Amino acid sequence: GDHAARDEFLARLVSLGYRQESAVSVPGDFAVRGGIVDVFGLDRSKPWRAEWFGDDVDDIRTFDVDTQESIAKIESVAVWPARELDLRPQSVRRALTIVGAFDMSSLRDDVREAWERDRGHLEDGVYNEGVDLFFPYLNADRPATLLDHVSKPIVLFAAGGERQRRIAERHAEEIEGLRQQEEDRGELPVGSRTGLLEPGALFERLTAQRAFDVVREPEPDAALVADLGWQGVESYAGRFDAFARAVGDAERQQTSVVVVSRQQRRFEELAAEHGIEAADVDVFDPEQTSLDAAGCAVVADDLSQGFATHDAGVVFYADSELFGVSKRRGSPLARGARRVVSTSARGARRAASGRAAREAYVLEFAPGDVVVHRDHGIGRFVEMRSVTDDSGAEHEYMLLEYAESDRLFVPVEHLDRVDRYVGGADSHPTLSKLGTGEWERTKRRVKERTEEVARELLGLYSRREAASGHAFAPDAAWQQELEASFPYEETPDQLLVMEEIKRDMESSRPMDRVVCGDVGFGKTELAVRAAFKAAIEGRQVAMLVPTTVLCQQHFTTFKERLAPFPITVHQLSRFCTDEEVARTLAGLRSGGADIVIGTHRLLQRDVDFRNLGLVIIDEEQRFGVLQKERFKELRVAVDVLSLSATPIPRTLHMSLAGIRDLSVIQTPPEERQPIKTYVTAREDSLVREVFTRELAREGQAFFVHNRVASIEVEAEKLRRLLPEARIEVAHGQMPEAHLASAMRSFSEGAVDVLACTTIIESGLDIPNANTIVVNDAHRLGLAQLYQLRGRVGRAGQRAYAYLLYPPLRSLSERADKRLDVIADLQDLGSGFKLAMRDLEIRGAGNLLGEEQHGEIAAVGLEMYNHLLAQAVTTLQGKPVLESPAQVTISLPLAAFIPAGYVSDEKLRLRCYQDLAACVSEQELDQRAKGLVDRFGPMPAEVDSLVYSLRVRLLAAAAGALGVETERGRGLLVRLTLDHGLDLRSVATQFRGVTATPSQLHIDTAHEWRDNLVSIVRELGRLVRARQQMTA
Repeated sequence: GDHAARDEFLARLVSLGYRQESAVSVPGDFAVRGGIVDVFGLDRSKPWRAEWFGDDVDDIRTFDVDTQESIAKIESVAVWPARELDLRPQSVRRALTIVGAFDMSSLRDDVREAWERDRGHLEDGVYNEGVDLFFPYLNADRPATLLDHVSKPIVLFAAGGERQRRIAERHAEEIEGLRQQEEDRGELPVGSRTGLLEPGALFERLTAQRAFDVVREPEPDAALVADLGWQGVESYAGRFDAFARAVGDAERQQTSVVVVSRQQRRFEELAAEHGIEAADVDVFDPEQTSLDAAGCAVVADDLSQGFATHDAGVVFYADSELFGVSKRRGSPLARGARRVVSTSARGARRAASGRAAREAYVLEFAPGDVVVHRDHGIGRFVEMRSVTDDSGAEHEYMLLEYAESDRLFVPVEHLDRVDRYVGGADSHPTLSKLGTGEWERTKRRVKERTEEVARELLGLYSRREAASGHAFAPDAAWQQELEASFPYEETPDQLLVMEEIKRDMESSRPMDRVVCGDVGFGKTELAVRAAFKAAIEGRQVAMLVPTTVLCQQHFTTFKERLAPFPITVHQLSRFCTDEEVARTLAGLRSGGADIVIGTHRLLQRDVDFRNLGLVIIDEEQRFGVLQKERFKELRVAVDVLSLSATPIPRTLHMSLAGIRDLSVIQTPPEERQPIKTYVTAREDSLVREVFTRELAREGQAFFVHNRVASIEVEAEKLRRLLPEARIEVAHGQMPEAHLASAMRSFSEGAVDVLACTTIIESGLDIPNANTIVVNDAHRLGLAQLYQLRGRVGRAGQRAYAYLLYPPLRSLSERADKRLDVIADLQDLGSGFKLAMRDLEIRGAGNLLGEEQHGEIAAVGLEMYNHLLAQAVTTLQGKPVLESPAQVTISLPLAAFIPAGYVSDEKLRLRCYQDLAACVSEQELDQRAKGLVDRFGPMPAEVDSLVYSLRVRLLAAAAGALGVETERGRGLLVRLTLDHGLDLRSVATQFRGVTATPSQLHIDTAHEWRDNLVSIVRELGRLVRARQQMTA
């Protein structure tokens, strides 16, 4: 109801740092479609949509970022700044004046172009990351601090003030040094500013505010010291007998005990078992809360660490003292943003069905892309083109180019027949020839191969269905205790997937589930919980991993997580001595070894299990053919859980065919940030700068050089460049003891930079390592680059990846494309998009072996999957439902989506595909309702498009071949010659309709739209009645 001019509101959004996109996806985005504006504010977990009528706000509602559909109406919203930039017109003018006075002559040509481009964006009021360059000149003459935004008197505490001053001064020196280097290299204009407050100025402010310096021990010459009397408390880490004694001692000393816990229910269970009386309180106040009748008060809240304050007679305990860990919870904003960066738990279910994952990439087309039309073969997408037919009605078509410059116009109603071509890294598909039968022959050959694959899959599936496995019991108390001790807040997807795994394990049918999730999205914790569930019932667990480094990593993780429980964890790899191997093998035979983590060594014939119950396979696609044959044997006998770092097409499409169960983790962990990725030529000054920055923030870094022969030479170069850094080398041909020692030193923080080969690409988790430099990145595959990049940024810090190539070398087209792809895909959870961009990732396309690769390349992945799904359905004895796109529709209507309604071409194409893919009237109505919700009332052309698609659906249900315009004679509904319906009887029911044995003619001189729908609906009713009679 507020009066607010839409254009003024949009200008204000830009000045607050919001970025305009075709559709909002993350906080800070906004989108405009006529009188509808979508905004994702930083203060909300869901975006909101405002609809204008003239200059009045007519309606405000929240909406789902995945489906873009409205959820609920809200009365009002506050719009907070999206960035720490002052983008008001007067600030922009001031910044442009300052920057305009710079001497740009010293800049490199490419840098000068970038400055001019970003200055143009700033002048136009368009936010992009380049505008951050102007931060020092936008935000007044002196950088503002938090203190400038505090109006009332405050008490200020500075933790370790003197030490912080020294760190700040060192940091300022390094920043100034880096600024000077960039100026010398022609990357910054002379006299540019950093925009950071000088440490001296900051600490002057703190002194003026009379800040209290909080220290553990005062300096010997400190003049004014106040002892707060706070002390740390003992950690019990699950030793509740000792904790119960401490509570008793506190009671005798008339000291109150307060437990602040996020695991309130678990604590109260343990307290009852140990005779501790506990009272729930909402807020603890020493003067108000009586503890006469109870051992301790319990407050459900967060506290990072316990402490005692003896003056007040109170001791506080946190989860970290009681359970050994404390849940790390982010802000509500961070949690909201995390949920929408990928998907909600409900979205994960949709992804698990395969559709959302497919839509994430397959439906994105751009002119020049190779595509596959299911009926006409492989072509190239040229453009969307409008054509006016003989009746004067305008239609939009997708124009495809085929061999010998032949062209095909695909009506927008049939776009569900067109998929992006995905065939593998080495695939250079030949465009099909139209009208030669070549495509049909290719499809027939591939169909025969998919039938063989389907028979093998179904054989395995039926053997597993018939097998009787072990049904695990529901969760025990120990299981709850283990899960409560996880130090992070689980993502919605993790919780959902864990439920699915447990449901499988508690069934008597052997589990065969694939868990797909991007690097660092929490698959290992799921493996820990599943392994523990099996082990506490006396069933042994084997976890197979592809590399010794990953084996050591998982072994350490499992040992740490399961330390409080009587579960033995062993490893089997070349890091182990002969004595350790013998002890592990004996333990597996006797049943004394509960969990074993190993490389392919676990699959050798001398490994015997007494009572194997669960096999966990990490990165299955990296094992060889013989190992995979062994996996097939295991799947029939025991529960198998496979983990994959990307939803590879092999597992994804098996799940679509209903053969294996698939779970997808798409939610990034709390506080995780996308990894900044740069592709650039190698320069020693850049390498030094990158590593110096990381060491300045007390972090660690990887330097990847994938040639064992020259890695020591590269490491020596690094030592000369960075004499202050501790540098170690790690590669797979080192003696086991040396490699294990190097990896251990790096993980413990004793090494600053690890110069290594791609041995680190799988699963390695070093939270303090947040920079990776990949030398000769053009030599590596897309899969390797993506996995290597995933080694950093795993602890919430901003992480950086630098992909370097030789400065004077010209890259091949494929190498150049690979580097471009990985630089483009920086969002969290982009692994699936990457997998589809290039099937080189994870060896995807290998459905049951490399022999399938040629078939996928011949027809494209989506067509292959379509044929496989058909083969499986046929072998299962189910009817294959033909797509309604087989029906030809040509009506005298202008049926398309005008650019004025959906202006972004990619988004418009996506809308066409969504509508064309509908398989029922109900789904079509839902999609149409979604269009109105997102873009406003449908214009006549869109209404006609929905009408045409409705006719197509009804005609397909009636078995019609087509509904077409007869030149000068109206409409023609064509059926097959053997349809078996009395068309003359149908014709008599409607005005202006005549019949022949296989056709109905409709006179368009009368109102025909309602007539046509009624006719095809009646034909469908007759077809269904006939089928029921013959059934």
